[in-house]
Amino acid sequence: MIEDLLAYGWWVAAVCIVVGFVALVKGADWLVDGASAIAKRFGISDLVIGLTVVAFGTSMPEFVVNMVSVAEGSTDLAITNIVGSNIINTFVILGLTALVYPIASQKRSRDFDIPMSIIAGVLVLIFVAVQLPFGEAGKGIGHLGGAVLLAFFCYFLYNTFRHAKDHPEEGPSDEVPSTKEIPVRRAIALIIGGLVGLVVGGELIVKSAVDLATRMGVSEAIIGLTIVALGTSLPELATSVIAAAKHNSDIAIGNVFGSNIFNVFFVLGTSAVIRPLPAYEGIELDACMAAMGSIIVWLAVKTNKERKVQRWAGALLLVVYGGYLAYRLWTV
Repeated sequence: MIEDLLAYGWWVAAVCIVVGFVALVKGADWLVDGASAIAKRFGISDLVIGLTVVAFGTSMPEFVVNMVSVAEGSTDLAITNIVGSNIINTFVILGLTALVYPIASQKRSRDFDIPMSIIAGVLVLIFVAVQLPFGEAGKGIGHLGGAVLLAFFCYFLYNTFRHAKDHPEEGPSDEVPSTKEIPVRRAIALIIGGLVGLVVGGELIVKSAVDLATRMGVSEAIIGLTIVALGTSLPELATSVIAAAKHNSDIAIGNVFGSNIFNVFFVLGTSAVIRPLPAYEGIELDACMAAMGSIIVWLAVKTNKERKVQRWAGALLLVVYGGYLAYRLWTV
C-alpha cells in the first residue's frame, strides 16, 4: 500500500515522512502513558518507571525506525539514524538551548553520562574505521560489535539503577507522566494504539526516506543524517528549548546524553546483533562528529566555575555543525 502511494511523486514521500514522524511521536507518548499507568497499578515506584518505561519510551522512535530499516535491508539508514540523531542532539539541541539560556550541569552528568556518550562515539568510530578480527566480514558494526554495545548498555543500566538507589533525591520521578487515574482499559488501549502508531510511523518513514533518496539521487546515508535524524530528535529539541525559555535548561544535558547513550548502546547494538551494519562512505567523519560533540560539551562544562554550557559554547556547537553539514552536502 505504501509503495502504491509513493508512485505518485516525491511530494507524497515527503508528506508520508511528516505523517510518519507524527505517528512515531504520538505512538511513543501513548505507549509511555499506558505502560506507566499499568506499572503504577502494580505498585511500581515512579523512580523505576522513570528509569525504565519513560527512558525506553523516549528512544522508541529511533528504535522502531532502526528495526524497520534492518528488516528492509536499509543498513545505511539504520546507522545514520542513530549517528545523525546523536550529532543533532549534541550540536543543534544543546547549541540552541545554550543560546537561549546557559545550561547547568549536574555532577552525575559531568562524571558519568557525558563520558559514556564519548565512549559510545569512540566505539562506533573504531568499529567502522578498523576491520576487526573474529570473523567480521569488513568494516562496520557486526554481531560482535553489537554485543559489545549491548554489554555497555547493561553496565549503564546497572550503574544508573545503583546511583538512583543511593541518591533517591535525584530520581526522575518528575519525568513520569501523571497517569494514576487512567482506567486499565484505557491504559491497554493506549499501549495498543501506541504500538500501532510506532509500527505505522516507522514503516512510513523508512519506505518514504528510501524512495526520496532514490528520487533525489543521493544516498540513504544523507537522508538518514538529515531528515530522518532531525525528525526523530524533534521531541528532545522541543523539550530542551522550551525548558531553556523557562530558565530550566539544566534538564537538557540529562535528556540529550541519556538519549545518546540509549541510541548507541541499545538501539544500534540491538540492530547490529540482528543484522550486521556495514560501513558506508563518509561514516568515519560522521562517527568523529558524534564523539566530538560530547567532548566539546564536556570541556565546556569542565573549564568554567559555574559548570555550565555558556552561550559561546552553544554558538560554537552550532557553527561546527553548520560547517560539517555544508561539507557533507557539498561532497554528496
